[in-house]
Amino acid sequence: MASATADFGIDVFAKYKPIALDPANPKLSEQQKADLLSNIAVLRDTIVYFTSSGAARGVSGHTGGPYDTIPEVCILEAFFLHSSEKFIPIVYDEAGHRVATQYLLSALHKHIPFEHLLHYREANSKLPGHPELGLTPGVQFSSGRLGHLWSFVNGVALANPDKTLFMLGSDGSQQEGDDAEAARLAVAQNLNVKIIVDDNDVTIAGHPSDYMKGYSLAQTLKGHGLTVFETPGEDVDKLYASICTAVTHNGPAAVICKRKMAPGIKGLEGTTHAHDVIPVKIATEYLKERGYDKAVEKLQAITPNSLAYLYTGSTQEKSANRVVFGEAVVSVLEGLSKEEARDRVRVIDSDLEGSTGLSVIHKQRPEVFLSSGIMERGNFSAAAGFGSTKDRQGIFSTFSAFLEMIISEITMARLNLANVLCHFSHSGVDEMADNTCHFGLNTYFADNGLIDGDTTRLYFPADANQMRATVAKVFWDQGIRLVISTRAKVPLILKEKSEEPFYGKGYEFAPGKDEFIRTGTAGYVVTFGEMVYRAVDAVDRLRSEGLDVGLINKSTLNVVDEEAMRKWGSTGFVLVLESLNQKTGLGSKLGTWLLERQLTPKYKYIGTTKEGSGGLGEQIFHQGLDPQSVIKAVRSLQ
Repeated sequence: MASATADFGIDVFAKYKPIALDPANPKLSEQQKADLLSNIAVLRDTIVYFTSSGAARGVSGHTGGPYDTIPEVCILEAFFLHSSEKFIPIVYDEAGHRVATQYLLSALHKHIPFEHLLHYREANSKLPGHPELGLTPGVQFSSGRLGHLWSFVNGVALANPDKTLFMLGSDGSQQEGDDAEAARLAVAQNLNVKIIVDDNDVTIAGHPSDYMKGYSLAQTLKGHGLTVFETPGEDVDKLYASICTAVTHNGPAAVICKRKMAPGIKGLEGTTHAHDVIPVKIATEYLKERGYDKAVEKLQAITPNSLAYLYTGSTQEKSANRVVFGEAVVSVLEGLSKEEARDRVRVIDSDLEGSTGLSVIHKQRPEVFLSSGIMERGNFSAAAGFGSTKDRQGIFSTFSAFLEMIISEITMARLNLANVLCHFSHSGVDEMADNTCHFGLNTYFADNGLIDGDTTRLYFPADANQMRATVAKVFWDQGIRLVISTRAKVPLILKEKSEEPFYGKGYEFAPGKDEFIRTGTAGYVVTFGEMVYRAVDAVDRLRSEGLDVGLINKSTLNVVDEEAMRKWGSTGFVLVLESLNQKTGLGSKLGTWLLERQLTPKYKYIGTTKEGSGGLGEQIFHQGLDPQSVIKAVRSLQ
């Protein structure tokens, strides 16, 4: 009888053989080794296959990390089968982008069908870019952000002192400061936690051996007091023996698996590109070489999803503001010689230069650029220290979600009167396939200084032209300035009934000033950032139906423009539209600002309220932030 995976493209259940291995015996028999190698091969093939469906569908993903760690996962699965009573049978992983491992295990344990894996990262598939407890059947934990899980696993160990726990780590995730604290606690309490680290010398932006000279995983973990075993990750005999020794060791231990990233994948092995999703072309060649013709056929039949909505009031062409930020910085630096720029400006990257626009600066003005690791707290503070005199500027950038990690450091920088220009990209939810834990929602957490003399400013430009103007205007300002952008591209905003850009020739950004994109008498929509072009569409449609509604771009998020507020706040209604957290965003504040000025329009605010749906632009519709939802919200205020 055919297995349940006969039509999947890879007949996993026909090929995979559950085996039980006793960690007390560190030597594999020839049969055990053959079975283990066979299991590793079929599961690695499966990772390549279904993660490449993310590339085919246009939702991206990550292949190299989960592919790498399959040997360790197969060994742990064999331990759990042999003596589950000795372990917490969960393969914890502090690198959430390796979520393909968790989905593969869910399918292997029959919580989800293997066929469903071909919807990896697709909207509403319940297979988002990071594991989320309670969303995907079979997933047993939420990884959260990179390098944040070990302390949590320590707590599970404290609650289960008679069990052994495992957590997969990586040379990237171990750069996070949380792991240092977790290591010290594990050692101090002699917790039976075993860390298995994939040391492949690859992170998003480069190789740690290049940009983190002196950084040694083994020496770092030994310094915290862990017992450390280094082993070649692709030598299954040595890998198995090392993991067995770590398991039988009393107390915390780490196994560091040395390997090139994506071993055996032609065109990707050892490269930074292997960190991301495998391209369909490379995956197709890989699968064909192994005889998976049906898998290739299924993969080639997958096409990108499209959201067919024609926006009015903005251009069809779009630009990535996260990239424009870097270009704008380069433009400012054109007026400085290399020597002066090196003396006055320092750009510190946290392994995200390609994602946050800093790669443009790295390429064109390398004298100001510093490649650093996945150490947001330390990197921000280093930028602040550099900018601690009036004539210098530190520049720091990371994802908006990670702003929550540096709140204390922002306070320290403020106390030291530091100048830091911060770029937080990937704000909100738009095109955030990594899903809930990567949503950039709580930007206002950074606005935590005392009112007396605080110069912290939050800027969220609406399009590429305004981004350039914003950076040019605020670059040399004193204090902490946050410039915010999204992962998704945005169009240029147009003047009403015109093809002329609203932020066109001659525009100069005025910090603290609200901008009237459309002037109305009935009421106003107040918004910013990537929601402006969506609001323009909604407002223009309402105006064409006879409702004289106006639109404000509040690109400075944390300053009240008294004159403008008096005007738009005196109309019949105000609707705040944002993709930030509805509990902590602009809408939660602006109502108070209105009442303090005795302005009492009908008031409503909409923002992000739900956990993510996965996918790309679908996230906006899922949250009810699309133009038709805006129109409905405005109508509710009539």
